[in-house]
Amino acid sequence: YASVGLHRISIGEICAAAGWLLLSTFTNFYNFDVPAYAYRSPQLKMNNIFHSADVLQITEHSLQFLFCYSEEELIQTFIQKLLMMNYRARYIKTKETNKQDHTQQTDNDFSEEECDIFDDVFGNLSPSDKASNQSDPVHPMDVQMAVFHCADGFLKQLMVTKLSQCQYALPLLVPDPFTQQIEFPLWTFRQINKSWKMRNNHEIISQTQPIYKAETPMVFFFRFGSVSLSKSQLMSSLINEKHNTFFHRNCPGSSRTRELMDGVVEIAWFCPSESYDDKFTDCVAFCNLHGDAGKHEKQLQILTEMASVNVVLLPRLDRNDKHAAKIQKLYRDRKPLICLLDENDSSVIKTKKGKFNIGLKCRSQSDVSEELRKAINACLLESSSTFRLEDVSKHSDIRVDEEEDDDCRRGREAAHQMISLLKTKELRKIKESFLPHQGKLWHQWSQKNKELHRPQGETIEMEISRKKTQMNKIRKQQHEFDISDFIKCLIEQMCSYDKLEIMFFLKWLRFLLDEHTSADLSALHHKYHEKWSTVLQLKENHDKSEQLETEQTELETISEELQAATFGLEHIMREIGQIYESCSSVKKNKKDLKNFSSLPSLAAEMMISGSPLELMDGDAAHVPVIWISAVLDQLIQKLGDQRVFVLSVLGLQSSGKSTMLNAMFGLQFAVSAGRCTRGAFMQLVRVSDEMKTQMNFDYILVVDTEGLRSLELAGRSTRHHDNEFATFVIGLANLTLINIFGENTAEMQDILQIVVQAFMRMKKVRLNPSCVFVHQNVSDVAAREKTMEARRQLLEKLDEMTKLAAKEEGCDAERFSDVIKFDVQKDVKYFSQLWEGNPPMAPPNPNYCENIQELKTFIKSHASKSQRINVSAWSMIHSLK
Repeated sequence: YASVGLHRISIGEICAAAGWLLLSTFTNFYNFDVPAYAYRSPQLKMNNIFHSADVLQITEHSLQFLFCYSEEELIQTFIQKLLMMNYRARYIKTKETNKQDHTQQTDNDFSEEECDIFDDVFGNLSPSDKASNQSDPVHPMDVQMAVFHCADGFLKQLMVTKLSQCQYALPLLVPDPFTQQIEFPLWTFRQINKSWKMRNNHEIISQTQPIYKAETPMVFFFRFGSVSLSKSQLMSSLINEKHNTFFHRNCPGSSRTRELMDGVVEIAWFCPSESYDDKFTDCVAFCNLHGDAGKHEKQLQILTEMASVNVVLLPRLDRNDKHAAKIQKLYRDRKPLICLLDENDSSVIKTKKGKFNIGLKCRSQSDVSEELRKAINACLLESSSTFRLEDVSKHSDIRVDEEEDDDCRRGREAAHQMISLLKTKELRKIKESFLPHQGKLWHQWSQKNKELHRPQGETIEMEISRKKTQMNKIRKQQHEFDISDFIKCLIEQMCSYDKLEIMFFLKWLRFLLDEHTSADLSALHHKYHEKWSTVLQLKENHDKSEQLETEQTELETISEELQAATFGLEHIMREIGQIYESCSSVKKNKKDLKNFSSLPSLAAEMMISGSPLELMDGDAAHVPVIWISAVLDQLIQKLGDQRVFVLSVLGLQSSGKSTMLNAMFGLQFAVSAGRCTRGAFMQLVRVSDEMKTQMNFDYILVVDTEGLRSLELAGRSTRHHDNEFATFVIGLANLTLINIFGENTAEMQDILQIVVQAFMRMKKVRLNPSCVFVHQNVSDVAAREKTMEARRQLLEKLDEMTKLAAKEEGCDAERFSDVIKFDVQKDVKYFSQLWEGNPPMAPPNPNYCENIQELKTFIKSHASKSQRINVSAWSMIHSLK
């Protein structure tokens, strides 16, 4: 066994200390101080050792692209690849392993007559050979569980979310390495949603649910003793034949020793897509108990009781075996039981109702898998029991992480208190009742502000004065609104809690808001798509009757209802921003607010802790400059006037912008409860001390944006909105990623014209941003000739768009390179398709992750050559937009 970051030690020496060695080495590797009592106390809590902020920063290691690593780099490499949604995170190789793979040669040089195959091939191993074979590499699942045990609550949650996105099984019941006390990490599942399709009376129904609330059948796999077939491999073949959902003995990187997985129960879900090759017709949960079930009785009891179907792998047993009584009890129970027999070579046999035997001996795994699938489906038809993840917490003698962590529990209680206030109002009227400051008056003020910067008529000064008077009047009216109990409660909670409690509170509030709004939003989305389909059909038939006009009006109404019903944390923070702006404009506190100047500090703390903050209001299409400037001022006070590199993204709706940023930096820009990004959001990514000198920056400010040609704006004039939005986003950033889905230049003509026009406007005001074109979903990125032709077409189209935009803007430009510095060979990237297969069961494509890594390295190189800009200077530029 090789412990992470330590010298090799033998199996005999490690024994029960293996878990501690991994955990303590992990902390030492990251320079964490382990108190002296930690080595004496088996009750030591490890969940405050490693924080999500530590792994999300830009480090030299995060920019490396290697295939083999030293043992000291395993932890970092695993985390980094996992955050990028690269499922090969589990398959990393150590350099020591590679050395052992080299062919060993002896120096003996005997004549042909003296050669003996029995001595050379079948002879006893030399002592040196035995010694070398006793040293195994670190088991990948030990690396994963070492990270899990050492992580704080937020890192655990992030880690499990990324494991889910990689279509991997997730830890469900985890024994403590020291005490063997079983923990149920319910908190880690809170932000995972699963989507699937199922048929109901010849109608296909789409479902999207938080996985902790989903009620599904559950199939529980376990074994007694040792069996020849890999249970985890068999389960993986049932869920996805092309992907190892459960890590097993035949996976790359597997070793004979595994110290931290015995007793762990993992869970994964099969989600049908209503395609012809679906293995199961409904969403089904699969649980896997690692190790001998006879040694983990508590886990066995919990899962066999909750399962819809139990599947047990058995060696040959007799009536006197120590496990016989447990097997007999399961067999006599009414619950379906499938026995996989290691010493039996028969095909599937139904012994009685809900009871099946399947032989494993001398049989191919594909045959066993197919028979097992049919048996499970037959059992599920007879079983009506369902499994819900939250119900695991009801069992006694297990720790639930949410209950054990005081900060988490207090955050949940405060969030529930706020959600209870919302339940008194219909969802579509919540904003009007609880968030009045961002309603019609804010929209009117935004419109007047836009008109103010585009004055018309001969008496310009008088026009400007009139607009300002109207805007002041609107601000006074806005200031007269009372602060709702909902917002007062939020401000009170955030002012009274410490940093960690605030982070838990905001996380809980996000989850509960999504839960509160998801059902109504799902129904409205379904209604919207039905109406949109009707409108499209009428248009295709060239129908110009009153029906088309009526249907379009109804579509607009549904769109407005969707906008009213969409309610998230961004809307709450927007309300606080508008409260601040109204108070700042009239220079007076509200009666229910002691000091409005403290509000920007709350938002600044959110940004520092890693939460995104709305930069541009997606509903009003306006930037609250007073509020954002105040928040940035607070950032400067708390962090100093740090150097920032601003990275933004621009592209059509649903082209994968947020996914790209999330994979690149391990972020979690929210796309939940049926909502796409609206407006623009900014999030800070810290640069490690070692990289600050290389990059000349302290932070990367990542700006995620709404999609151009938004469906939510269907039926309205979007060109003007998109032009303004693109100008803002491009002018804001040092570097903008122009995201294009596919490689057909004809389909990207609209976005190219918008982009060229935006850059042309930047040149007028002497700003020099850069851009990189990212073509996503390109099937063959390796064909150099193909990409060269695509680059040539792109450049021709850019030059064409430049000529058109130059006429509109009154500029003298013939080529795109006349507008900005652009190298078509270096500044155009091609990405593989995101999924390796068809969702919902497809994992992310590792080639996509490698493309992300290359782009990240390119951004680092670009940032190191860019002109440095401080937060204060960026705030000034931002205020001028």
